[in-house]
Amino acid sequence: MSLSFPFRAVPVVLAGAVTALLAACGPSAAAGSAAAPAPPATAATTPSAPAPAQATAAYSPTADPGDARTRESTLSIPSAGISGLRVVPYEGTTDDVPGTRIQDRGVAASPYGKRGGVGPGQVGNFLVTAHRLSAGGPLRDLPAVDHGDAVLVTAGGVQYTYEITATRKTSFRQQRSLDEQRAAVPGAPGATPTQAMITISTCATPEDHAEGNFWSDAQGNPEHRIDKIGVLRKTTTSP
Repeated sequence: MSLSFPFRAVPVVLAGAVTALLAACGPSAAAGSAAAPAPPATAATTPSAPAPAQATAAYSPTADPGDARTRESTLSIPSAGISGLRVVPYEGTTDDVPGTRIQDRGVAASPYGKRGGVGPGQVGNFLVTAHRLSAGGPLRDLPAVDHGDAVLVTAGGVQYTYEITATRKTSFRQQRSLDEQRAAVPGAPGATPTQAMITISTCATPEDHAEGNFWSDAQGNPEHRIDKIGVLRKTTTSP
């Protein structure tokens, strides 16, 4: 099933340093009396006040106004009680060192680039990862999200509504499994995407430990991740 939904790449604010422009007027001469032999009197004028400083917005080195992948967004999953979770984009891949550092701040990370995904509403795989147990556990209830549940992603005044269509488990110890998670079409590496999709991923630490699996990588990630896959169903102006 091929769905086509417009997305809007909304410019992200570019930046620069604050520049102050100072304007001042020098004194001007007043005309003297023609009959008086004395030199003409001069009337001093008071210098004008400096012009107001003109400031520009802060610069974000990762923000490209023409690339929706670099645009921050928020994630809401009503069925899991998740509302307005900040999603921070970065160039990389799921649960790498930079991505884990972002998650450690209690927000979600969204990798893009050669080994990452796309931006909100774009055709391909919008990858979102966040902690389940640590850093406040923003995705603690993700495993309970069921097929048909709605996922709302808001970016730049646009709300993208995805519908959960599948659940999968990813193994950090199997490259094929990782390739399937990160593929443009989730679960199908090498396939050409025709619709906008989302993969929301968090750790399966409780499930692994319950099975006696205590393996973890250098970032402390357990072997398995729980992934919820969704398809974009609707694009609207955000409320």
